[in-house]
Amino acid sequence: MKKGFSKFLIFFLALFSTTSFSVNAKKSGDIADPNLRLHYNSPAKLWEETLPLGNGRLGMMPDGGVEKELIVLNDITMWSGSEANYNNPEAATYLPQIRALLLQGKNEEAQDVMYKHFVPVKPEKGGTYGSYQMLGNLVIDYTYKKEAKKNSPDYNRPDSYERELDLNNAVSKTHFYKDGIEYIREYFVSRTKDVMVIRISSPNVIGAVSFKAMLNRPEKAKIRAEKNQLVMEGVLDSGVDGKDGVSFTAKLRAKTHGGSVSVKDDVLEIKNANSVELYISAGTDFKIGGQQYKTSVDSLMNKAFAISYNKIKNDHIADYASYFNRVKLNIGNVNSMSANYQHKLQLTTDERIRLFQLDDDPALAALYMQYGRYLFISSTRPGTLPPNLQGLWANTISTPWNGDYHLNINIQMNYWLMEPGNLSDLYHPLLSLTSNLKDSGEKSAKAFYGDKAKGWVAHMMTNVWNYTAPGEHPSWGATNTGGAWLCAHLWDHYEFLGDNKTEDGQSYLKQIYPILKGASEFFLSTMIEEPTHGWLVTAPSSSPENSFYTKEGSEPVSICMGPTMDNELVRELFSNVIKASQILGCDEEYRKQLSDASLKLPPFQISKDGYLMEWLEDYKETDIHHRHVSHLYGLHPGNQITLSKTPKLAEACKVTLNRRGDEATGWSRAWKMNFWSRLGDGNRAYKLFKSLLTPSYPPETPSKRGGGTFPNLFCAHPPFQIDGNFGGAAGIMEMLLQSHEGFINLLPAIPTTWDEGTFNGLKARGGATIDVSWKNGKPTFATIKSAYGGTYKLKVPESVTTVQVKGKGINKKFSKEKFIEIPIHKGARVEVRFK
Repeated sequence: MKKGFSKFLIFFLALFSTTSFSVNAKKSGDIADPNLRLHYNSPAKLWEETLPLGNGRLGMMPDGGVEKELIVLNDITMWSGSEANYNNPEAATYLPQIRALLLQGKNEEAQDVMYKHFVPVKPEKGGTYGSYQMLGNLVIDYTYKKEAKKNSPDYNRPDSYERELDLNNAVSKTHFYKDGIEYIREYFVSRTKDVMVIRISSPNVIGAVSFKAMLNRPEKAKIRAEKNQLVMEGVLDSGVDGKDGVSFTAKLRAKTHGGSVSVKDDVLEIKNANSVELYISAGTDFKIGGQQYKTSVDSLMNKAFAISYNKIKNDHIADYASYFNRVKLNIGNVNSMSANYQHKLQLTTDERIRLFQLDDDPALAALYMQYGRYLFISSTRPGTLPPNLQGLWANTISTPWNGDYHLNINIQMNYWLMEPGNLSDLYHPLLSLTSNLKDSGEKSAKAFYGDKAKGWVAHMMTNVWNYTAPGEHPSWGATNTGGAWLCAHLWDHYEFLGDNKTEDGQSYLKQIYPILKGASEFFLSTMIEEPTHGWLVTAPSSSPENSFYTKEGSEPVSICMGPTMDNELVRELFSNVIKASQILGCDEEYRKQLSDASLKLPPFQISKDGYLMEWLEDYKETDIHHRHVSHLYGLHPGNQITLSKTPKLAEACKVTLNRRGDEATGWSRAWKMNFWSRLGDGNRAYKLFKSLLTPSYPPETPSKRGGGTFPNLFCAHPPFQIDGNFGGAAGIMEMLLQSHEGFINLLPAIPTTWDEGTFNGLKARGGATIDVSWKNGKPTFATIKSAYGGTYKLKVPESVTTVQVKGKGINKKFSKEKFIEIPIHKGARVEVRFK
């Protein structure tokens, strides 16, 4: 054997033995991407080091402990509180006074009135806002044999440990040797069977699996034995005397192979088994009432228990992969098996995060983007709720900020990756949440803005109980464009469908039109004219969570008229309703009213120092580095500011971002990353991404937390907020593909370190699915597939002189064009080559 080939063979065999593969990840049997793996060489010491698993409804996070293991359990409907009326009956009577003060420039006085009278009130009939809460804990105490038999091949093997999460198949695994005995644990949450599953085995020694398993919860739960299973059940607080809140139940059952199982009091005990499968079925009566949820929990448990473990696992993988495998991303020369790339794969994930600040690792960006898609698939599915501030995962009773839905960035950022990430069919929970706010929002509109207020409104936050009133503190709770921003996502889904000529497209537009129109009616009926220019403005309002000084030496104030973000959202909403009414052929007179009002909305304003103004007046901010940069909404996720159509405004956005600085909380860094992607600056966007991946805490002092990323790749606000994960993943997609300007823009903002790579399956508006290969920072080959057919405008990258387009009905060469138009038949695919 030749020396060089021998070295290659040894290297390949070593790689094969140390890299995680999943032959089940795809039906085609292709080897799974080895980069799509989070792995560690020790159990999790903190919850933010555990690995998240979920099926959109149920979730769990095992810590992989050897002697004792803690597995946190979740159900996305575990909400305390209940529906209640928080509308302040006196608020609307003070609205004229508040507006009069604002029109006189007396913002401080207006804010004082709002603090007293323009706030939610305690519901007369009781009720509380509530909080998203953990379901409970599964605690497992393990008992081990002292050592393997002396004739075992592993008798002298040193102890080792690894735990991992494989994004290829959504299965977590803990694998270790203890006293020569091999132990393997597998964990996943099945969507097809809707249960949580854990398998514990010892493949090299018979009867080596023994443990005691217990369920617990910090409050509101009772645990008991029921025949062959443990049962945990309870009722959360509703806030209403004499009325139960959400009732819940969770059941734990074991299927053993060898050995014995017993259930007594609050302990499930396994002795001397070869392997054990634990099944957890759980549910609540959230919005269904009665006892049928218990019947459902039992039915799901019985059906899962009657099926083989391999069948459940394979079905789980197939279902998950049907979403996840739509998109692939490779950055860098990953196919060369370069020593540097392979070295990075062998590092534990927390080590990769730490080293990322010192040594470039483009493959980590690919992992992060796909991790965002994984989290989205795992935390929401049709028929469930949208991902909340923590997605699906919580380990406390009082989740930070109630684990609710912030409407001034959080829930919207959660959905930025859905459309480009080829997960459009997971939009239903957001549509349901928005639709459910309409009735409550109509009542809040009347209560706070008077009888003349039409339509519906949502302010800064909401929950599963359809809360639409302002927040209790006007400085951050007065923002009243939450509903408008939600409507933007409903319209965005329509644009990505690209099927406005089909029956399905028309049906969806008819479904969302009343929601969009109702939101626009609120602003059309409540906006007032400001005195200087006669512009139509929202009043009162605020620029999310930011404050300013009206004059030197004054106290900080937040309440204002017509902040820039409001103007952008209202302009966008009016425009979308106008388009929808034209397509549907309805409401011609109302359309004219919106068109006339749009002309009176405040224009963008640039300050004397060159930055985009955040308010109608160029107030001095109390903090120029404030984490919110909401007034750049028109740049991203909106499209009113673009490099091609509004270059002066785009330049003002650059000045704004440079003035704000790059340091911020986790989610804010993710948003800034998207801003710079829209501005075509890939290197600056990548700098923000590296900042986003700053370790939240040093290993030796985990209590000293800052913004960045936790060891399990959760984004740190701090604490953990999942919007940073989704926003960062969306930012990478924006670096690779954009379509918001009315044309497809390939690789609009890739950094110089991403000199070559490929992506497959990202989506563009118009129903296009796109694959791209690039080298030296420029695309060399692309395919565009159209779901519904149409003509697509493609921007020709700079330095490309010739474009060859080939497909059904087209075989054409374009030379020295800046844009080309490509007709694509329904369901057809074209190839595009760049030279």
